[in-house]
Amino acid sequence: MAVERAFIDTNLFLRYLTNDILEKADQVEALLQSAAVGEVLLVTTSLVIAEIVWTLASFYGLPREQICDRILAILNTPGLEVAESDLLIEAATNYAAKNVDFIDAYNAAWMQQQQISLAYTFDRKHFSRFESITVKTPGES
Repeated sequence: MAVERAFIDTNLFLRYLTNDILEKADQVEALLQSAAVGEVLLVTTSLVIAEIVWTLASFYGLPREQICDRILAILNTPGLEVAESDLLIEAATNYAAKNVDFIDAYNAAWMQQQQISLAYTFDRKHFSRFESITVKTPGES
């Protein structure tokens, strides 16, 4: 019998990572343990990961390094499939190491995967922190 695949949403990860509502955190831990032993296969998206980063930074005020550690822990959770996990690992690492917005770090990782080295943006500050990216603004030659 095939293991059922189930989507896991942002709010479950947040309850687990912050442990702010103990009963819900315990319920999520039990679900993650079920996935780890193969009773269910949990799946999620890169947008869920981005929402986790945003919430941990803006609402909970966690530093980038702690957020990176939590994202890497999620991406390495047994029984959990995360779409584009390779890009997200690189994005989380660069989010902390290069002090850039998570979405910019994700887009830079995506560009590298697609072998794109030129970015048109008005956000020179963040994109210029990636050595492999040439940054231009519209109208610039």
